[in-house]
Amino acid sequence: MTKVIVDPATRAQLAKANNPLELCDDYGNVLGHFVPLLSRIDKTEPRVSEEELDRRERAGGGRELAGILADLTRSG
Repeated sequence: MTKVIVDPATRAQLAKANNPLELCDDYGNVLGHFVPLLSRIDKTEPRVSEEELDRRERAGGGRELAGILADLTRSG
């Protein structure tokens, strides 16, 4: 991948970003997209606490695959 070195002013603007950005020239033409690293990390983290995940695992439930497949073959 080719690296592009940005000037300090542009770096300062990009550092404020917490969402993906569309980079444009002074005519409004799209040059590309910028995704800040923190944005990528935030979106990969679960929005459920560890305690809630543990509770859901202990609760069990659901159906066996054989029953689901039987229902699908009957309805199709």
